[in-house]
This record gives sequence, structure tokens and C-alpha cells, in this order.
Amino acid sequence: MSPPPSPSQQRIGLPWPELNDGLEYKDIVSSSESELTTVSEFYFTKYKSSAPLLGWIQRIQNGQIQIDGEVVKDPNTVLKSGSKLVYHRLPWKEPDTPYSLDILYEDDDLIALNKPSGLQVLPGGLFQQRTLLTQLQWWFGQKDSSTGACELHPVPVHRLGRGTSGILLCAKTKLAKTKLAAYFAEGTSLVGSGNLDQNCGTGRKLTKIYRALADGIIEEDEVVIQQPIGVVRYPGVAKGLYVAFPEGKPAFSKLAVLARDRQNNCTLVKVEIQSGRPHQIRIHLAYIGHPLVGDPLYVAGGRPKCFETDLVDDAAGFAEDGGYRRPNQPVPGDCGYHLHAHQVELLNLLNTNKVVKLVAPLPTILRTSSEAQEKSLPPAS
Repeated sequence: MSPPPSPSQQRIGLPWPELNDGLEYKDIVSSSESELTTVSEFYFTKYKSSAPLLGWIQRIQNGQIQIDGEVVKDPNTVLKSGSKLVYHRLPWKEPDTPYSLDILYEDDDLIALNKPSGLQVLPGGLFQQRTLLTQLQWWFGQKDSSTGACELHPVPVHRLGRGTSGILLCAKTKLAKTKLAAYFAEGTSLVGSGNLDQNCGTGRKLTKIYRALADGIIEEDEVVIQQPIGVVRYPGVAKGLYVAFPEGKPAFSKLAVLARDRQNNCTLVKVEIQSGRPHQIRIHLAYIGHPLVGDPLYVAGGRPKCFETDLVDDAAGFAEDGGYRRPNQPVPGDCGYHLHAHQVELLNLLNTNKVVKLVAPLPTILRTSSEAQEKSLPPAS
């Protein structure tokens, strides 16, 4: 848990309601999809990752599907080209999630938040309302209603894993969103072109430094990791799981050892990344044989603990809403590891010659007396 905010910091966040509002998914039937296709076949074919066939039949019989504004309960209803379909996902209680955030910095273009571990950034999976984006929208909705100002729509310009804490940058204007997205893409494009910089942040407009607790003792003071990262099929992750993969996309991380705890067999490290692949630090540290302490998913080699498929099939039981039950094996959103986006430096922000330097207080487990002996990376110039 992070220490209380300083008097200059503002804390935002509203408690979550017991149930979310549910969701609506809309489709229009194309001519190719309407050829003697039933409504149950349509949904099962198009959204296989959401539910088995029996699950979709259950949803239809529950009255959760509309065709051209009329509720249908017969799974064998034949679709017509051009028909408008609406699937109503029923409200549900999302998993327990923290909701308080500290504002680290704010100006007319940018707001930087200290995200707690356990809070998802954008909607996905079971988390549709309990996200950082929702709290951001609620906060600015309150501000706009109290001041009568034009409504703002701030959005995150990058992601942190649900179990990762620390600095998250959000754009308050379209220009800021475009510029910040370009800053994040800059380092990744340099890695992809082979123009690697061993000093990482040198010359870049945006520099991010993380703190992490790695399993085992890393004997080298500095390690550069250039293992590509790719996607493999994995049960419970519809778009695939990111892993260390020889034919994957280039990725570049540089770590420096801050402290070695031989008694507890772990190493505190500072990590700077020049590319921004999903779960990059978790994968790279696991790849060199030092996965993050408490990481439920990635093990030595940068791969998951197991690949066994245990999704339920049509003949088995499924969740209350007709969807698949959660897989038994770990998924990327599971927490327990120790990774913190500690520092961010923005140079020449939006071409205004403004320099923004941000530091997010460290969680207790990552604070150590040996921090004073930290060897700094070369500063960005």
C-alpha cells in the first residue's frame, strides 16, 4: 500500500455500486450471415469466446436478445439480412477493486494519476465499470457540473497491467492524446528499426522508470534484455497471451540492481523500457530466469506456467449468465506480483518547452533503505 498523499496531492474516487449497469452489444446482419442462419448459430459463431452454444441458447431464452426491437426467445429464429440485433448482458457484481487514486500532476492538457495495484485501466472481461477510466469520467463529470464548464473527456494514453501500480498519464485534449501517443510509440519504433540506445531515455521526449521485485539473486549490476515478444493461443485470453517468442516483435529493457536480499532470495531492480510491449517487464525478467516475486502467470523462460486447456465445453456447466467459467489457470490480469511505474519524465511537452518530472510513492514492499545507494541511469537530454 502506498503512503498517504502529501497535502499538495488530491485524492479522487467514488465507491463502486454493488452491480454495474450491464452492457448492450449491437450487430447488423449481413447478407452472407443471413442465409438460413438462426439467432443462436449467429451468436455462437461470431462470439465463440463469450459463451458455448448452450450458453447462447440460455441467453436467448432469458429474453436477452432483440431483433429489430422485438425480444425473441426462440433460439431457432431465422435471421434476415439487414436485421438489427441487440444482446443485453445482465448487470453483475464485478470483483472487488480499489477505487481511490492520487492526482500527481495536472495542467490544461494532462493529468497524471497514481494507479493502485488491482485497478484495471480500461474496460475488459469481468471489469466493465470498475476501471480507472470510469473514475476519471466520474471525477470530471462532477467538476464540469459544479463549474458549468465544457465537459472534458480525459482518457489514458497508455496502459498498466491490473496488478501494476504507479504513474498513469491521461490526456485531457485531443492534441495531447495525439502527442502523448506519439511519444510512447517513439521508443517502440526505434527498437523495431534496430536503432537501439543502450542509454534508453537519451534524446527521447518520454522516459519511464519502473521498480520491480525479482525472484532470485541477479548478480550482474546491469542487464540489457532484447528478447522479442509475441502472442500464443491461451485458454481464457481471447486475443492470445503475450510471451517470450523468437518470432515476436522486438522489445528492449534495461535493468539496474538496487539491492540484493539474499536472506529472502530476491532482488530489487530499476527497469527502463525503450519499447512498450504488453507485460514486457514481467516477460523479460522471467525470460532471464528471475520472474517477479508473486507473479502467478509467468515463470522462468518468459512463458506461462501451463498451456492446458480447461475451458468448459457445451456439455459442461457454465456461468450464471451463460458464459464460460473463468479458467483454472492464471491469466494476465491476476495480481500478486510487485511492479511499480515509479518515475516519468516528459521533455518539451506539446512543444511548449515544458519539462514534467513525476514520481509516484513506492509501495511498502518496494521501499528499502538501500535506495539511497541507487546508481542513477544517465539523464535524458
